[in-house]
Amino acid sequence: MNEIETTGIAKKYDAIVFDFDGVLVESVDVKTQAFGALYAEYGDRIVEQVKAYHLLHGGVSRFEKFRYYQEVLLGKDLTKEEEMRLGDLFSQYVEDAVVDAVYVLGAYELLERNYQSTPLFVASGTPDQELKRIVSRRNMAHYFVSVHGSPAKKGDIIQDILSKYDFEPDRVLMVGDAIADYEGAIAAGVKFVGRVMQYPETYPFPTGTIVLPDLVELVT
Repeated sequence: MNEIETTGIAKKYDAIVFDFDGVLVESVDVKTQAFGALYAEYGDRIVEQVKAYHLLHGGVSRFEKFRYYQEVLLGKDLTKEEEMRLGDLFSQYVEDAVVDAVYVLGAYELLERNYQSTPLFVASGTPDQELKRIVSRRNMAHYFVSVHGSPAKKGDIIQDILSKYDFEPDRVLMVGDAIADYEGAIAAGVKFVGRVMQYPETYPFPTGTIVLPDLVELVT
């Protein structure tokens, strides 16, 4: 899993699967602040716990996080109505901000140089329809063969891509910034490279995982 030469990586694989937030666009902090805003009424201690849990569980559906916040941090049941209310508020906070977020350094060049020769995909924890709207509004849809969001799990998304396009797992790369991305890659048997913005403070992966601070090295 770790024996990966990252230079000119797009030419070495038959397909690449990207997470979205924090891998292609700098939008992780947008969502961190949105989670905090949703729980501001419960005080600073809860807000900090909410933000910390979000950062430790990148790539996980916001609805799974809502359940943890409500049931574990607040000791409340999460009704379907409350889940929908939180989801709608969260979407209102983040969608425009993610559309406006800058690319991760090197991401635009990587997509632009390779989308016509290497099949590219997105596997994200963002709800599927919201993700597709964001990708469309950012004029990124033409880069990808397909774009996939939650509730599907990362491993299942990658497995479906392998099956549909008959890719060999060791000829496919997943690029992610969260342990859910790594675990999805492991489950599907594909290669993995992690994006870690601040090493080692934000390093969520097992020791020995190949990580990069941005995507520049993948372009060259």
